[in-house]
Amino acid sequence: MHPAQPPFPMAQYALHYHHAVPMPPPPPPPGIPVRTVWEDNLEPELVFLRNFAANARYAAVTVHYPGVVHGAQQSHGLMTAEARYATMKANADALKPIQLGLAVYNDFGHVAAWEFNLRGFHPAADPHAPSSVEYLKRRGLSFRDHQAHGVAAARLAAGLDGCGLFRRPGVSWATYAGAYHVAYLLKILSLGNNGGGGALLPDSLGGFLDAVRQCLGEDVYDVVRMAADRGLPPGLERVAADLSLVPAALSPRLAGAGSVLALQAFMRLKYYEFGGEVNRFRGLIHGIQVT
Repeated sequence: MHPAQPPFPMAQYALHYHHAVPMPPPPPPPGIPVRTVWEDNLEPELVFLRNFAANARYAAVTVHYPGVVHGAQQSHGLMTAEARYATMKANADALKPIQLGLAVYNDFGHVAAWEFNLRGFHPAADPHAPSSVEYLKRRGLSFRDHQAHGVAAARLAAGLDGCGLFRRPGVSWATYAGAYHVAYLLKILSLGNNGGGGALLPDSLGGFLDAVRQCLGEDVYDVVRMAADRGLPPGLERVAADLSLVPAALSPRLAGAGSVLALQAFMRLKYYEFGGEVNRFRGLIHGIQVT
């Protein structure tokens, strides 16, 4: 077992961002360590997450999943929002999530990040896009380790359900190109149901957005939309480089590191590019909604 450690201090972000006038931007923070979670250290990490989340102000989510199988050849730019959602639903309902990354900023100016490694996906047996699986392998993901040491779906779902981070007002959520990330997050949170297979996503886009509001609240932001408004290049790592953000420490470039960059990029854009005024981006999830 790996005992939970105190939160990693973020002195540069130890500012109260609810002031009417934003404080000057801090220098780029040092790398935030990602806490890698497997079956054997799940319980102490959930205890730490529960304690840390009690004072959460911002959170970011990234999910790694085995690509897009249904509708991969369709041009999403020519589809309606409902058609985009139907394609996303078909994939999320059929495929298995692999990793969940969560990064949380609290009222004391601390940031902590977790990478939950799920058991259950087998490249030899489960549907997937080969290019996506190869991409994850190149980034350092070991499917053998996931099969041997990954977190059982029902245990993770139950632990996250009781961590206090979801279905709670006062927490703003960020993601990057977030439609699939948020969809798989909802699926992960339901993985204790239906024999561990998770509940199907709602039938309509409206139903999905209602489910997102129930789970994450009204303050959900997509860094893609915010970055594009400032003319930043596509791709989370390219956005982070342009904003001089420091990648996560002690972690390959997987889901945990992605959630760290999404959180940092959101905060930097919100307060130092938009002066705290980001209401026009509120609730717009890139990948399904049409602006």
